[in-house]
Amino acid sequence: MKFFIDFASSSLNKYGEELCGDKVEFYHDEKMFIAVLSDGLGSGVKANILATLTAKIAITMLKEGVTIEEVVDTVVQTLPVCAERNLAYSTFTIIKVANDGIAYVAEFDNPSIFFLSDREIKKIEWSTTEINGRKVNESRFELKEKDVLVFVSDGVVHAGVGKILNLGWQWDDINKYLKENTNKNMSSKTVTNLLLSACDQLYMQQPGDDTTVATLKAVRPQKAVLFSGPPIDVNMDSKIVDKIMKIYGKKIVCGGTAGNIVARELKEELTTSFNIVDKDIPPVGYIKGIDLVTEGVLTIRKATEKLEQVREATDLKFLYKKDGASKLAKMLYEDCTHITFIIGRAINPAHQNPDFPNELSIKLYVLNELKSILIKLGKIVEVEFY
Repeated sequence: MKFFIDFASSSLNKYGEELCGDKVEFYHDEKMFIAVLSDGLGSGVKANILATLTAKIAITMLKEGVTIEEVVDTVVQTLPVCAERNLAYSTFTIIKVANDGIAYVAEFDNPSIFFLSDREIKKIEWSTTEINGRKVNESRFELKEKDVLVFVSDGVVHAGVGKILNLGWQWDDINKYLKENTNKNMSSKTVTNLLLSACDQLYMQQPGDDTTVATLKAVRPQKAVLFSGPPIDVNMDSKIVDKIMKIYGKKIVCGGTAGNIVARELKEELTTSFNIVDKDIPPVGYIKGIDLVTEGVLTIRKATEKLEQVREATDLKFLYKKDGASKLAKMLYEDCTHITFIIGRAINPAHQNPDFPNELSIKLYVLNELKSILIKLGKIVEVEFY
């Protein structure tokens, strides 16, 4: 893909509601990126069901190459009808970015997207298509490196209505806010949190509507390799280390045995820090030529917990601590887009539950959990076993 799409989204539930009536789904591979933001009619359980159905249907069909006309027709025909308003739909925004950097946007009754390029707001040219009685706005344009697209539910433009602002936060006001308060070096998560925090303040921490912000940013791909666990065949040690050193990107080693293998093959010394930052997390190590060396299972598990927090966090300060788990979580989240796991399958008796087969060792389990959360955060993850 010409660019990697750095993507983040977050929501505020309507005050008093346990479920959000907005839903965001996204998918990407090396050929394309697709995101859908759906806003269900009303709020609470009913809106959540409508939004989830719409987003799931749309993302599934779009992945298979189905046209927008067929997607809209299917959504209209599938969703139940609201008895009070006689409406059978939820609004949505669809963004699809092809591997050549061309973005396609389709909007149905959602606020229009914001297109930021080097702190300037770019105007989008729209065409209108009628599909099964519904008017859908469409546009196609090229993305350049560090371009940002922000798309929102109507809870954003309604922020502050009846409280701080009489008519809510108008689209032009939001446009101006983004232009003045963002820069091209901000991540999609930072932009999302910034705008959502402003909405929360306008609502005085009591949102009058479900409020969702989703942001995508075109960035250069950044690679990383994570090596953990010795291979079954000790003759593979040199091959693995050679592969690690040839990758242009961050190099991470997790586990004492893996660290010793890398140090031996590189003919470098493995040293350990005695600076205890967190009593629950083992200290980091150092090998010349390796960006980060940590302990294995305990550190990976703690890093996974921190990455789980990232999805809903409005402040990422917890990633900037000095312990090994924070360093690992920050490096995987902020410093890379494509991650290769190199996992040795030799079993460490200390990591093995006697009731489990080899395939379910604790080491493999925690690495699989780490892989899962990284994928949920939008990373491209490949796994190689040795």
